[in-house]
Amino acid sequence: MKRIILFDGECNFCDSSVQFIIKRDPSAHFLFTSLQSEKGMELTKQYAIPSEVDSLVLIENGKAFTKSSAALRIAKKLDGLWHLLFLFILVPRKIRDAVYDYIAKNRYKWFGKKDDACMLPSPDQRKRFI
Repeated sequence: MKRIILFDGECNFCDSSVQFIIKRDPSAHFLFTSLQSEKGMELTKQYAIPSEVDSLVLIENGKAFTKSSAALRIAKKLDGLWHLLFLFILVPRKIRDAVYDYIAKNRYKWFGKKDDACMLPSPDQRKRFI
C-alpha cells in the first residue's frame, strides 16, 4: 500500500523536502500531493485533518499523521541511515512537536515562498504525484 505525503505547495522548504524524500525512496513507498491541490483538499476532508495543519501530513494505513510523527514515519522508510531518526519517536510528542512547530512557523522566513514557477518533475517523478 502506498503512503501519501501532503505538503505545502507554496513552501520552498517543503518542496526541497519532497525532492529529498524522492531521492531516498527508490522503492517508491510514497506518493505526493500538495495541500492546496484538489486531491490534497479531498484527503484533508476525508481524514478530518484540521485546517491549521499547513505543512506536512502522512497518510498511512488509513490514518493521518502530522507534525513530527509524520516526519519520523517518513524517515523510517528512507534509504540510508535516515531510518535511525525514527528513534526520536521515543521523545514525548509534545517536545517533538514543539521543535517541529518552531521550524514550520519560520519556514517561509528562512526558506522563502514559491513564485508561480514550480519544478518540472521527470516522467518517473511525475508518476509519484497525485
